Amino acid sequence: MRLVLTSDTHVPVRARELPGELLRRIERADVVIHAGDWVDTATLDLLEARARRLVAVYGNNDGPALRGRLPEVARAELGGLRFGVVHETGPAQGRERRCAERFPDLDVLVFGHSHIPWDTTAEGGLRLLNPGSPTDRRRQPNCTYMTAVAARGQLTEVGLHRLPPRRP
Repeated sequence: MRLVLTSDTHVPVRARELPGELLRRIERADVVIHAGDWVDTATLDLLEARARRLVAVYGNNDGPALRGRLPEVARAELGGLRFGVVHETGPAQGRERRCAERFPDLDVLVFGHSHIPWDTTAEGGLRLLNPGSPTDRRRQPNCTYMTAVAARGQLTEVGLHRLPPRRP
């Protein structure tokens, strides 16, 4: 099962549209995971139309229209793994422990908010993934998203994809 992980798209505030590379990956993926901060419902509509399956949550910048359509926390079994998706996990310091305590029944937690890519494993085995942002690099050298493969209870081929700078 091919996965695309993204978060913090912030369209149209940080970019007018999603990068073409990300949209092409979305169309080829079996499942797209979005960890919140969409900002507009048009981007949600776009991903719902293009993704075979979408697992998504709202973020702190998402208003009532998005909160009415998306949960704060989403869960899905994908490729024999128990996934969770949430926007915020708090400060980096102590993140693994906090998340392992909050989500003891998960194998993988996808989160966003910081726009900073993250890939660690908590004591006990919970894998934490933050794909960064495909539209707002903040203090990072590039905008990013992630891909992975979930199959037979294993998460493999986890890759961070750096997007080229946008043209003005």
